[in-house]
Amino acid sequence: MKNVWIERSDVEVGIGFRSFSLELHSPHLPIKEVALKEWAVCIDAIANGEQLVLLRKGGITEETREFRLEETSFYLYPTYEHQRAQLIKPEYQERVEQTMEGIELPPKAVWITHAAHVVDDITLHSEDDLKKLDPFHILTHNYASERLQWRNDKPLHILTVRAYKLTTPKQVHVAPEYLGCKSWLTLQKPITDTDLEPVLSAEAFEHRRQQIFQALGFNEHKQ
Repeated sequence: MKNVWIERSDVEVGIGFRSFSLELHSPHLPIKEVALKEWAVCIDAIANGEQLVLLRKGGITEETREFRLEETSFYLYPTYEHQRAQLIKPEYQERVEQTMEGIELPPKAVWITHAAHVVDDITLHSEDDLKKLDPFHILTHNYASERLQWRNDKPLHILTVRAYKLTTPKQVHVAPEYLGCKSWLTLQKPITDTDLEPVLSAEAFEHRRQQIFQALGFNEHKQ
């Protein structure tokens, strides 16, 4: 983890911040057999370089009912059951149906197409701060706000992630333990015979990342 501190004029609002390496230790497989569940439509936006963040509060069946960053590198496991077009910004709503093409519910198998590496874990409580992040994800503000307000004694995690495409997508059988409203999965079998390619160049990713910092009024200092 990098030594980083953040300056902001209104620090009393209470934003937490942890920063990690800018990319995977080795931008190749293997990584641990760990996956984070996320809406398929959001994974699609990340895959296209349109979304740089993941918004996490926790799953209903989490042991603590709050999100914990258990790993900084993981596969993105697509989910379909709860994604709704009305929860997505209008210009991306048709993508919901596109991600559902050929999918039966509940699915018996899913395709893993991307991995992600967390560069920053920003935690916030403020509606005003959340509003500043609207340009960086495809969710409607109202739905993002619902995530913020659920268990409002706990912060909302904003994970800036650098995405990597699997050169050969891998189909994963849906085991019973993968089901339910939880964030993290341990895959039963390792993913092999593929490699990773970054979705965005290091320069493009860092440019977008700095835009997020600027939106929140951060100045980053590194040692």
